[in-house]
Amino acid sequence: MATGDRRAFDELVACTRDGVWRLLRSLTADEVVAEDALQETYVAVWRSAGSYGGAGSGRAWVFGVARRHAARTWRRRAGEPSRPTPLHELGAQAGWGQDPEQLTSALEDRARLRRSLGALSTGDREIIVLCDLEGLSGPEVGSLMGITANAARVRLHRARLRLMAKLRGEADGEGS
Repeated sequence: MATGDRRAFDELVACTRDGVWRLLRSLTADEVVAEDALQETYVAVWRSAGSYGGAGSGRAWVFGVARRHAARTWRRRAGEPSRPTPLHELGAQAGWGQDPEQLTSALEDRARLRRSLGALSTGDREIIVLCDLEGLSGPEVGSLMGITANAARVRLHRARLRLMAKLRGEADGEGS
């Protein structure tokens, strides 16, 4: 990729795009902002491929670039009004064409998880996404976040406990 190999870049994007998207959505308040950060992330990855020193995995390097672009994009967008969601996206979100009972149950579970994740601090959300959803190792996450691997493990454990407490609170709240 550092030599301009477009196929190598395309492979890297294919291997990391979904994970980078999940990370950016967990770090940004708005899907449009996350989309902008995603685009800027891969432009930066292409431009700076020659500067990747090989320390850690390439995936972790891409996540680091994404974190920086999420912060920059969010700072630039602060205070801007959000754009309206297109009708076809609203229809898909509403579950057009799906079994209503299954959709309702799945939506309730997802909504509970989303609310619980949303109630966590940005740091807790970030470490859960990087470790549990993206499968980065303790040393990779530690390097990305500027902490030791042991500190990353401790933060992940505490973030998981806080998430479980939030989920339990949601479940207990539903029963009353």
